[in-house]
Amino acid sequence: MKNNYCIIMAGGVGSRFWPFSTNERPKQFLDFFGTGRSLLRMTYERLDGIVPASNVFIVTNRIYKETILEQLPELEENQVLLEPMRRNTAPCIAYAVYRIRKQNPKANIVVLPSDHLITNEKEFQRVITEGLRFVANNDALLTLGMKPTRPETGYGYIQLGNGGEDLRKVKTFTEKPNLEMAKVFLASGEFAWNSGMFLWRADVIIEQFNKHLSEVADKFEEGDDVYGTGKEQDFINRIYPQCPNISIDYGIMEKADNVYVMLADFGWSDLGTWSSLHELTPKDSDGNAVAKCEAMLYNAKNNMVALPEGELAVIEGLDGYLVARDNGVLLICKKDEEAKIRQYVKDAEEKFGKKYI
Repeated sequence: MKNNYCIIMAGGVGSRFWPFSTNERPKQFLDFFGTGRSLLRMTYERLDGIVPASNVFIVTNRIYKETILEQLPELEENQVLLEPMRRNTAPCIAYAVYRIRKQNPKANIVVLPSDHLITNEKEFQRVITEGLRFVANNDALLTLGMKPTRPETGYGYIQLGNGGEDLRKVKTFTEKPNLEMAKVFLASGEFAWNSGMFLWRADVIIEQFNKHLSEVADKFEEGDDVYGTGKEQDFINRIYPQCPNISIDYGIMEKADNVYVMLADFGWSDLGTWSSLHELTPKDSDGNAVAKCEAMLYNAKNNMVALPEGELAVIEGLDGYLVARDNGVLLICKKDEEAKIRQYVKDAEEKFGKKYI
């Protein structure tokens, strides 16, 4: 277990969950289900027995440092790696991988988003343990593919190539499809949902950075003498703006020829939208889901209601609406038009500045 490491990516804003999720407190730091645990805390606790606490690194924006140390008091300050600006997942992962390699060149690494929901944690732990064992013994990049249960248009897909029942070579990565294509993917049995979770050895992923994203690799290679020292943050602040804004999927996973997918089914959701929260929250006989608050609903169905804890919503006559209030903002919109929320955020920022964002 001493060679097992984890990178948790926790720098996103989660604007689709506005007004609950804001720049100051994005969704990974929120307790959506009233359990007393944020999504970040739940992600960290799932690693128990797989990765030692001292081998967990959180990559985040510098403005969230105190929040992370408050929610994860087990971590030392030097386990929170601070990005001076957002540069997508490739630079984020590169920073953590080069830092980990400096500490342990034999590291086996699992990369996790901080804001996913997983309902079967025992199965998750089994899959991650098996995946870490696989990458320890093979020069491979491994991603986790979720067995699809519906024609979902909100996820990317992985086309499965040759291999065994649960471990296959990746044939292609596919962007989020329209509904018609998602139905084709589901019916074919040849596709899995792309979870955004990855496993690899430090030396293997660095080799791929050198091969496919040398402009990123060259920058982080320069810091080999400063990682883990008092000079690290100044170095990162200097080179980070020079890194391209590119995802690990587009920069490496779609180009490398040693990419495998492990199929899994552990009750996964990327919890990316209010609709996904509606799906995961217990509902009444009319399909209404209520998060955190109390509600009295009359002639109302298929709604998602979310107010701060201790508040009451009284709603009559709504069908298929999102009603959400937090941080001084009340949002009421059609649930199936929630894609417009990002535009609402942009409009609010233009009109009122950062006050409500």
